[in-house]
Amino acid sequence: MSTRLQSLVAILFAATAISSHAQQITVSKENRTIAVTTSADANAPADTVTVQIGFIVYGTDHDSAYASGSKTSNAIASALKDAGIPPDAIESEAQNIAPVPQFGNQEWTPEEKVERKFQVTQSWNVKTAAANGAKVLDVAIKAGANQSGQMSWSVADMDGLQAKAAKLALERARQIAQQMAGGLSATLGPLVYASNEAPAREPHPFGVMSRAMAAAPMAQKVEPLSVSAPKVTASATVYAVFSIQ
Repeated sequence: MSTRLQSLVAILFAATAISSHAQQITVSKENRTIAVTTSADANAPADTVTVQIGFIVYGTDHDSAYASGSKTSNAIASALKDAGIPPDAIESEAQNIAPVPQFGNQEWTPEEKVERKFQVTQSWNVKTAAANGAKVLDVAIKAGANQSGQMSWSVADMDGLQAKAAKLALERARQIAQQMAGGLSATLGPLVYASNEAPAREPHPFGVMSRAMAAAPMAQKVEPLSVSAPKVTASATVYAVFSIQ
């Protein structure tokens, strides 16, 4: 390899070595390398969904609001149980009883302001198969969950999807390195180092918020919403070092 080619390779490596990596690759006459950083995505249909369900009810005083909240809370829990949702799939998120904030009742009628002095709120997260998401939401809303609908989609084997993204990123890195080696009139050698910098995992959100004050009798005859599971994406960024000859 010419002196000019060796210099170009050394410059290319020095530019990528600015970011710290666990392993230091030495560039010398005996160890010539090309370093590439690239990213890729992998997709898979969601097979799991977490449905957020909750409610808000009011009362003229603390005790009446609590009684109404207790009735609604237990009605929702009973409906989910009757629908076959196992207890370990349901997690409480928040619950609260408090006076109604004055800034939140500006659009209410005088009668509503009298009837809504206190409020009770409660919410849960229900994890189920993606195909059951609409059913869980429907059951909860018809039982009184008037603040519900946010859905977070995921896949059970997220590690496998992440590995697929890393593999695609590494294949892309090899293609880029091959092109770089060709531009330098060199031959690409084997991979000598690689690291996978996986980004933080974030569930795929989908929101349909129900805010009806109560489940009307007619609602019991309404079909569940049509909800389609989206694809979940995993991303990976790979830093790869290849030898060249």
